[in-house]
Order: sequence, then structure tokens, then C-alpha cells
Amino acid sequence: MSEVKIESESERFSGYDFIGDVHGCAKTLVRLLENMDYRKVNGVYQHKDRQAIFVGDIVDRGPRIREALHLVRDMVEHGAARIVMGNHEYNALGYCTLARPGSNKAYLREHTPRHERVIRETLEQFANYGHEWNHFLEWFMTLPILIDTPEFRVVHACWDHGLIESFLQAHPDAVIDEDFLHASTVRESFAGHVMDRLLRGTDMPLPKGLAMKSGDGYVRTFFRTKFWAEDPDTYDDVVFQPDGLPEAVKHRPLADSERERLVFYGPEEPPLFVGHYWLSGHPRPVRQNIACLDYSAVKYGKLAAYRMNGERVLKKENFVWVDVSRDISPEAGLSY
Repeated sequence: MSEVKIESESERFSGYDFIGDVHGCAKTLVRLLENMDYRKVNGVYQHKDRQAIFVGDIVDRGPRIREALHLVRDMVEHGAARIVMGNHEYNALGYCTLARPGSNKAYLREHTPRHERVIRETLEQFANYGHEWNHFLEWFMTLPILIDTPEFRVVHACWDHGLIESFLQAHPDAVIDEDFLHASTVRESFAGHVMDRLLRGTDMPLPKGLAMKSGDGYVRTFFRTKFWAEDPDTYDDVVFQPDGLPEAVKHRPLADSERERLVFYGPEEPPLFVGHYWLSGHPRPVRQNIACLDYSAVKYGKLAAYRMNGERVLKKENFVWVDVSRDISPEAGLSY
């Protein structure tokens, strides 16, 4: 009997299209896919020789969350796409999963006004489709939290070598289980560190007594930081978020203890694709081997993608995107 050759991903596809945070912008996603020559075949968007890879955060905030989830899951289940879990899929799991007896709370993610505000649109859009929503929650539990290949890496917010190595020893498929989900609600636990770091990124506290109000209305006592800064000297050298730092601390020197806590992804490592950070402006690499693909689509920014063809040094001309307009018409409805 002749040997059957199993085709690898790299042999099957000529290139990969990494797509940023969708957040329920289903119409915009369709336009982006069609602009990249993806076409519906038997009801599923696919490309003749490329694969889409989503960096997570399909749910919350946008007007067509249910439609976006169906589109993406159909692509994944038919092999036309892959996806990693975003912090919003993780948050949805916590919000909808009952806590175990003795935990002193009803759900893994407590139903506070702030948490309810984040997931409100998702739950409202599934109000008449409870059975579907339960199936999507089950699907979220099958999503890996990272993809690691010799050609590229994908994680929603931050690549932390130490945490990832330890996590993969116990979860070689990069998929969490129910015990890990429950354990992750304790932020100081290993599971809590993994989910917080990989899905939300790194941060640094502001000096005692200082706080900043972000563009989305939240008051925070910390700021998000880069995980690729080489030899940073000040707070401004490591900040990575839509909102700038208060003038009083921008040029504050980093203490040795603060510098030691920073995560570092080296310039010689495989290209890494993330989302999460609500960027604006003209899409481009944040460094030669790191691309953030979240360009604030649901805030009337851009739904961005990067079309990779095997290069190790990322190119700004390989970004493609669809601008999200505020225009509303009776025929089209919301443009996104």
C-alpha cells in the first residue's frame, strides 16, 4: 500500500492574512475579506490558496456580533481560517460561567456595572438565540491562546517566553480547560498570570497618588507597556496605549526594578502578530518583526490585516484595511 502524504499548513497555503480585532463589525469584515479575494464557497468565505488568521476579539461593542461570530467560526471549522482567543472571548466565558461552590461569588467574572457595560451588546444581540450563544461559549473553550510556528507567532496581546513555555508543557495544544479557566480568576495564580499577560498585555503602575482617565471613560492607575523596548530610560519609552501619559510622569526615569519587570521580544525572533491595543492612523509594523492589527474598527477606525508571504521583516505595504465610516443610510444601515 502506498503511503498517504498528509499536507501541512505551509504546503497547503501560499500565504497568510492576519486580521485584527473585529468586535462585531461583520459588514466591514466581509468587505475586507472580499478585498483580499476571499469568496463564499458553499456559504463559507475562503481563499483559493491563502488562510486567514484572526487575532481574537470577535465579540462585544459592535452592531453585528452574532453575524461576525458565525462568519469566523464557519471559516475556522472549514480550515479557511485559524483564530486565537482574545480577552473579550475570555471575559465572556468568565461572565457566563458559574463559579464553583465556596468561591463566594456567583460567576467567574463578577456582574459589576463595568463588566456588564463591556458585554452588553453581545448579550442583547443573542437575547433570542440563547442556544446559539451557549454553542459559541463552548467553541471559545476550544480556541488556542497562541499560535507558534517557525514562520510566525500569534497571540492577542503579549508574547511572554517564560509563561508560554510553562503553559505549553501542560497544554501543548495551547487550549485551556475548565480547571484552568476557574483557576485563572485568581490573578496571582499561574493561570491568572498567563491569561492576564497573554490576553491583556503588560502594564506598569503610575506613581502613588496619580491616575489617568482613558478615552473610553475608565480611570486607571496604571498604563500599558511595550514588550519590545530595547534599553528604555523613561516611562515614555515603554508606554503603548491610545492615551498618552500625564506630563508629570512622561520623562520619569525607569527604576532598575521597573526595567527588570519588562518583557522583551527580540528583533531576531519570528514575526509576531497581536491585536488589543486600539491603535489609530496609518497601519504599519511597530517593529520590523511585530505587527499590531487592532486599529479601532468599532470606534470608526480601520479593520486592518497583514498579508504575509513568508518574509521575516514585515513591510508596511503588506497592510490592507477598510475604513469604517460613520455614515448611516436607510438602505445600508450602519456601515460597519
